[in-house]
Amino acid sequence: MRCMMVGMGGFLGANARYLLGLWAHLRWGGDYPVGTFVINVTGSFALGVFATLMIRYAWHEHGRLLIAVGFLGAYTTFSAFGYETLQMLANGRHQSAIAYMVSSVALGLGAVYLGAAAARWLPASLGVRP
Repeated sequence: MRCMMVGMGGFLGANARYLLGLWAHLRWGGDYPVGTFVINVTGSFALGVFATLMIRYAWHEHGRLLIAVGFLGAYTTFSAFGYETLQMLANGRHQSAIAYMVSSVALGLGAVYLGAAAARWLPASLGVRP
């Protein structure tokens, strides 16, 4: 039942991400990744709302799995990053929060760069042509 709740939420969250991202791009367009920006901000806001409600009203685990893990997990992981950072700050773990922020952004960007480089290198090294 738990996996089903995560799966249902994930299905809805992934579709919401796609549709809202598409709408935002069509609405504002341009070179700026406005779709991703809108999704990250709205997902972070939604996680703040739902996490607070879940704790305050002791929601059943299925609600947490459906909304926080499934829907918002598929919608954006940036919201989890923001929430976890705020939790560290609230618990007085300022150095850990700063290290988490800096390392997540730096290593995330570095991983994208290395992944793109590997995707260019690997086919060429195997003799595969586009």
